[in-house]
Amino acid sequence: MTKANRLAILGTLTLGAVAIVLLLPRIPQDPAYNNFADQRAILGIPNGLNVLSNAAFVFVGVLGLTFLFRKRGSGIARLFIVSEERWPYAAFFAGVTLIAAGSAYYHLAPGNDRLAWDRLPIAFALMAFFSATVVERVSVKFGLRLLFPLLMFGVCSVVYWHVSEQLGSGDLRFYIVAQFYPLLAVPLILFSFPARYTRGGDVLSVLCLFILAHILELLDRPIFEFGHVVSGHTLKHLAAGLATYWVLRMLRLRSTLVLRGFVNGTEPGPTTT
Repeated sequence: MTKANRLAILGTLTLGAVAIVLLLPRIPQDPAYNNFADQRAILGIPNGLNVLSNAAFVFVGVLGLTFLFRKRGSGIARLFIVSEERWPYAAFFAGVTLIAAGSAYYHLAPGNDRLAWDRLPIAFALMAFFSATVVERVSVKFGLRLLFPLLMFGVCSVVYWHVSEQLGSGDLRFYIVAQFYPLLAVPLILFSFPARYTRGGDVLSVLCLFILAHILELLDRPIFEFGHVVSGHTLKHLAAGLATYWVLRMLRLRSTLVLRGFVNGTEPGPTTT
């Protein structure tokens, strides 16, 4: 299959996502969403475990940013074929760090007014991760050019939901696309475009952990009622935190596979050096 055909398939998936947004009726926020199973206070902190479990995101976000920016010159050159490739990952780990603040603020007093602060950094981080995948598999230049528009789409999807909620006609369609489109598009890109780095399987592990996090969120109350030890939502935070750590682990362990011809958008070939 030619690269043009692979790009056409990816474009079809993207147009399909846009069509869903435009054709489906608006999707309102479930009023019961903010009623989490575990509302126990810990050390005077309301909803303690749901708040404190966000420490995982601070830990990974700071580690990730430190890892990216402590390297200079030849150090960053060994990490990325093109040094600018680090910017989508920098946006990703910045978003991960902000998830901790936004989610903790929300869980101290769950409600739609605070929920936007929880969702903004999530959408930001997911769009950054998607941009990084495009950079590494499709085209460096195209992926980097997509970074800012993708980040803005993620932010605007949450702002649109929040404003529509305030107007009494809440609509989650754009935010749902920001959350779930990468779960479909990233595997397609992985299997359709050649790798430039090792450990591509780690990306699939990251996606599986994100999916697990969504499942745990749906099972919030049943998990909590099984012994009243921990809720599904708290475990969701830990699974999502592990997913973000797996991205950092991948960057630390991987090595270069291909180089020639990728930056200008042509099909990359194996390095010979």
